[in-house]
Amino acid sequence: MSAQKQPIIFSFFSGSGFLDLGFEKSGFDVRFINEFHKPFLDAYKYSRKVMELPEPKYGHFLGSIEEFVTGDRAHELSKYVEDAKADSLVGFIGGPPCPDFSVAGKNKGSEGENGKLSRVYIDAIIKNKPDFFLFENVKGLWRTVKHRAFYDEMKTRLENEGYVLTDRLTNCIEYGVPQDRDRILLFGILKNRAGDINAEQLKSKFDWEAKIKFERNIVLNKSLWPSHEAYKQNSIKEIPESLIEFKELTVECWFEKNDVYNHSNSAHHFKPKSLHRFETVLEGDDSKKSFKRLHRWRYSPTAAYGNNEVHLHPYKDRRLSAAESLAIQSLPKEFCFPQTMTLTDMFKTIGNGVPYLAAKGLAETINDYLKSL
Repeated sequence: MSAQKQPIIFSFFSGSGFLDLGFEKSGFDVRFINEFHKPFLDAYKYSRKVMELPEPKYGHFLGSIEEFVTGDRAHELSKYVEDAKADSLVGFIGGPPCPDFSVAGKNKGSEGENGKLSRVYIDAIIKNKPDFFLFENVKGLWRTVKHRAFYDEMKTRLENEGYVLTDRLTNCIEYGVPQDRDRILLFGILKNRAGDINAEQLKSKFDWEAKIKFERNIVLNKSLWPSHEAYKQNSIKEIPESLIEFKELTVECWFEKNDVYNHSNSAHHFKPKSLHRFETVLEGDDSKKSFKRLHRWRYSPTAAYGNNEVHLHPYKDRRLSAAESLAIQSLPKEFCFPQTMTLTDMFKTIGNGVPYLAAKGLAETINDYLKSL
């Protein structure tokens, strides 16, 4: 593997490309992007132009993944995969839309419209036989009995097609993301590429924890962090001395790091009709389903801005801006959205995305493993 070119990535359910960016910055050649929602794909293209990143060799494809598996474009994907395999190892990456597996979402499972897309993604892998793949999804797919049966069925199908698998329930905070966000990560590689090993042997070779910076049991311990404090607009509070070693996991650290008040998406936030609730929620009170106020010297709850979830700025009478939400998703400072993108689309794609630092740590882990083959 070490004598070959960069591993090649085909990205599905790409959104605005947070996961892809982690791979782009970690030595992978992202050649194929597929996203169903045009505003997300437009934002993907826009952000790469701003960041001066190269365009994918095979292009950006607007439409459902189903078109590339059972539809008119199936031959097109197969042709690109065959072409790419002549250059290097080929990997598929994707996190199919997850509301159907989320307890907070629709919870319809594999029969929901979004749940079916997980099955189609697995079909795409089986049909095109990439050398390796990554599947990312919500923890509900693992922890709910009905959904776990579907997940195990998918794994069995992949194993029967010659893949050896390893998975992990990972919290993105482990990679230094200022957010409590659990995700299932499933990595698979063709057995003949991996040296004809079994799952137990892959588990010992594929080091999920190689790029992890924080132990989740320590940093998610609520007693470590400040809880509720009086809210005052534009107040100033120094970081408690006990938290200095964990400062990079705090909201305020990332606001400073990304210069959020001068970011091109700093003014992009929903305007309240009434200020009353925005003035009465304590700093750090994220106990309710909606109207959670973040604490500046703590990590954020999961960045999920749909389903009537409202996340309030720690010390301003408003909701978070897109710039602040991108910081909470650990995106680089230079990542930004087009000015013409709607607020709804901005916050939806932010909430759907894989935090950049988690994506980058994961991509580096995969790349290190591939180099060891």
